[in-house]
Amino acid sequence: MESLEYVTHSTEDTMQFAEKLAGFLEPGDVLTLEGDLGAGKTTFTKGLAKGLGVKRTVNSPTFTIIKEYMGRLPFYHMDVYRLEDSDEDLGFEEFFNGEGITVVEWSQFIYDYLPEQRLELTIESMSEASRKISLYAHSPHFEQVCKEMSQ
Repeated sequence: MESLEYVTHSTEDTMQFAEKLAGFLEPGDVLTLEGDLGAGKTTFTKGLAKGLGVKRTVNSPTFTIIKEYMGRLPFYHMDVYRLEDSDEDLGFEEFFNGEGITVVEWSQFIYDYLPEQRLELTIESMSEASRKISLYAHSPHFEQVCKEMSQ
């Protein structure tokens, strides 16, 4: 499994890294995003959305579970934290097998629904401004994405 670690030193850095990553994504790609509260998951997602050409304001879908945006590809932002003790299937396969890009925050709560081919990201707070972003590829496509991102 290919992996990559990258350290950002500001909110802008984190967004720029995510924006760059967006340039390598293809229809149907699924990214899982883990990290403590305040680690920068939503900041990262905003950068990814910007890189996909989303013009609307992106914020966490904590209460709605799933938000949809339109850019160069459909962009689905899921926050499944509230599903921690639920066996509810909200039709995840429709999103995971669709033509858009899907980002899932707190993905461990729907692990059984996740596709095998995905890019796992973990964001860790190193200081008030610095973050360590770790990427773990679960497909040849994402292995190539990690290689491209490391250059």
